[in-house]
Amino acid sequence: MCAKDALDHEACLNGPANRIISLSPGGTELLFSAGAGNKLVAVSAWSDYPPEAAELPQVGDSNMLDLEAIVAFEPDLVVAWVDGNSASQLAKIEALDIPVFWLQPRTFEDIASAVQRLAVLTGRKATGETRAEDFLTAIGQLRARYRDVRPVRVFYQVWHEPLMTINDEELIGRAIQLCGGDNVFGHLPRLVPRISTEAVLEANPEAILSGGEDSEDRRWLERWRQYPELTAVERDHLFLVPPSLIQRPTLRMLEGTRHLCQTLEQARAGL
Repeated sequence: MCAKDALDHEACLNGPANRIISLSPGGTELLFSAGAGNKLVAVSAWSDYPPEAAELPQVGDSNMLDLEAIVAFEPDLVVAWVDGNSASQLAKIEALDIPVFWLQPRTFEDIASAVQRLAVLTGRKATGETRAEDFLTAIGQLRARYRDVRPVRVFYQVWHEPLMTINDEELIGRAIQLCGGDNVFGHLPRLVPRISTEAVLEANPEAILSGGEDSEDRRWLERWRQYPELTAVERDHLFLVPPSLIQRPTLRMLEGTRHLCQTLEQARAGL
């Protein structure tokens, strides 16, 4: 059984992978979505969803992996993340004839494809296909529903110091577009660009959204109230989006996108 990864490398296994290590929280979620959660023997730090993932042994984080621990688990497949894992560290794993499968979902279609490909490698093809198709069908329904709505000018804050946002190519940016939002920094070349407070004031968004550091933390949003000239502040359009639903490219992006669309509908009604 073979599947191409995000680096266009073909991973071929003699049979379904039964001892898997995931090196990112997103990869962990996607493996559970593919129906292969029970085949995970270890995960990276911050792999906290679904709850069963948090009970698994951890082998490091994006900054440093415990290569000895990874080898000791005798995996027959390691699932890595292009944006988060070290290629040089993973090359040492591959040198030991341990297959490495790289993920890098950039679109809703990429998420579905990742689930399908992981399902193939783990002997869960039917489960993966069903879940991927259901996800894409629901995304298509959302896209159709919000295709012709009045645009809302949006600033999405990813981080506070330094101040960071996303462009239209980043998955959150794609969700904003799907919901009828107009990302005021969507044109910038970097996926996650640094910006200035002055740039936000000049762009004058009609809504400011943020995931905050957790689902209850509004501090990043409240700081914008010191700029009452902003339309988003004047209209009280400062919205907290659950970060666990929108900041990982997994099937939960469907729920996060629904929440985002409902939020922008609320802003649209107040314009």
